Amino acid sequence: MRTVEWDNGVVKMIDQRLLPGTFEIAEFSDYHEVARAINEMYIRGAPAIGAAAGYGMALAAYQSQATDRVVLLRDLEAAAEVLRQARPTAVNLFWAVDRMLRVATDEDVNSVDGIRDAILADAQALADEDVEINKRMGAHGATLIEDGFNILTHCN
Repeated sequence: MRTVEWDNGVVKMIDQRLLPGTFEIAEFSDYHEVARAINEMYIRGAPAIGAAAGYGMALAAYQSQATDRVVLLRDLEAAAEVLRQARPTAVNLFWAVDRMLRVATDEDVNSVDGIRDAILADAQALADEDVEINKRMGAHGATLIEDGFNILTHCN
């Protein structure tokens, strides 16, 4: 299980508020719910927040009733603002939302369905990048940490 993932139109994420005592997967089917989850700290860690925002934008794209590019882009801008407000200090969130908007406005993708699919594909790529970054950090960290070391992590 990834920290956050897409599963047939549902964004699933580990509810990190419950860790380490309880492992629970929360499911969200609307970008407003994803924004609330980000705000309420279901998901933590800058890259994971970015991935959640990317998937939130994918939900917004697929839930939009738009049948033309202009209306879809307007709906995506509205979703972007909702997601940005979820955690106004999260740089990765803004970066991910802006990345999804760039995908949506790519001139090579003209159809509404093409835009939807392109956003989902890029949100998945973003989430995959997060996993690879974490694996590399773990590999680098493993070379520095010896048996018996105590590790304290903290977030502001």
